[in-house]
Amino acid sequence: MNKLRANINQWLEGLDKNWEAMPIKRQHKVILYFFAAYVLLTAVVIFNVCRDTLYARNNMALEHIESPASSGEESPASLQDSLRPIKKK
Repeated sequence: MNKLRANINQWLEGLDKNWEAMPIKRQHKVILYFFAAYVLLTAVVIFNVCRDTLYARNNMALEHIESPASSGEESPASLQDSLRPIKKK
């Protein structure tokens, strides 16, 4: 685990050195490209959510809930909890 962490830290330090060695104008371009890609991806996701919401079909059947006690087939005693209380001896 420590070796993995050391490798990741070394890789990140190399990236930082490359970033610092890059001219400022190039850094600004790279940031602008990443921001443009982020905005494009966000717009695509929002478009897909709106499109899916617009074309969603809500076919769920809504019915009244019937109480099992009102059927009259079972006695109310059988509808109670069937577990017996545990008594310590």
